[in-house]
Amino acid sequence: MATRYGSGSDASSAIRAIRNVLVLGGVVLLVLIAGCGMTTRVDAGHVGIRVRLAGSDRGVSDTPVVTGWVVYNPISEQIVIFPTSVQNVVWSANPHEGRPVDESITFSSSEGVNVNADVGLSFHIDPALAPKLYARFRENDMLALADGYVRNTVREAFNDVASKLPVQDVYGPLKSKMLSDVTQKCRDVLSKDGFVIDQLTLTGALRLPQNVAEAINRAMEATQNAIQSENRVRQVKAEAEQAITKATGAAEAQRQEAEGHADALLINARAEAKANEIIRLSMTASVLQYRAIEHWDGKLPTYNGGGSLPMLTIDATKLSTGMDEASREKRLAELLAEDAASDRTKGTTSKTTTVEGSPVPLPAPPAPPAAPPAQKPGRPAP
Repeated sequence: MATRYGSGSDASSAIRAIRNVLVLGGVVLLVLIAGCGMTTRVDAGHVGIRVRLAGSDRGVSDTPVVTGWVVYNPISEQIVIFPTSVQNVVWSANPHEGRPVDESITFSSSEGVNVNADVGLSFHIDPALAPKLYARFRENDMLALADGYVRNTVREAFNDVASKLPVQDVYGPLKSKMLSDVTQKCRDVLSKDGFVIDQLTLTGALRLPQNVAEAINRAMEATQNAIQSENRVRQVKAEAEQAITKATGAAEAQRQEAEGHADALLINARAEAKANEIIRLSMTASVLQYRAIEHWDGKLPTYNGGGSLPMLTIDATKLSTGMDEASREKRLAELLAEDAASDRTKGTTSKTTTVEGSPVPLPAPPAPPAAPPAQKPGRPAP
């Protein structure tokens, strides 16, 4: 009997041990299940927003949850994952861009002309303002926010800016400025809610009513033709001014050449006159008589009849300069002094006067006449 009682006690102990193990395993399993429900992970490019569902401080927490594992109470709290990476949307009339419906934006110019455009937008959310954005819209789908609130803001900005511009400027030279102003206006409005505008673009050409587009094209063509005409006028004017300048230059060159030639003639004439004056003042009867004797070959000229003429003589009365001897010598010295000073100014030591490019030697001072040659036999003395 004792053995039977002991065996029953062991069986009971084993059953209790198995029961304890099962209970412990159930508790661990419940803890694991509860733990999985109480944690979540915030990936890169996202922030977690803690929303309290109960208590006096229920609502959206102002502090975003950073990237990583987050522990929360699933009974009284909720973690909303909010993307902060760059989002790209296209509002286009092309069914192959964006959605297969016409999402293009239409706005009006100052004349009331409707302009249609395909618009592209790149934006992201400021992580610090993500709780505020979620609290306002209760939406964490960025594409849904872009197609609603953001698109309306962009369209309103286009209408506000374009309404101050004529359609020709919107379609032409001020298109870039208009887009820049629209981008700045969108940033001013959307930045308050945490939207950061990275880029706003026109993804295609602006679409205008057919009649307006044709009128603008004709106006642009007329403007281009006017510009070409003005360019041709400027070219013709420039060519005419060039021809006038060339002709004026040629005439001026000829005039200066003529003046130079006339000045050269005048200078030569003055030099020749001065040289003649010096020669005239330096010639006396004695000098001429000496020159004749110097070049005489000792033969007297003869007539055909065989008679001999006497040697050439000079009539001194015909050589009068109208000046007395002292005045003549003074004037001659002055002229020679002027020539010497001119030679020193030119840096030359030549004592010649140039007439027509040929040196004219100054006359030597008068020398006493040489003795007449010996009388040859049979000839009378002169």
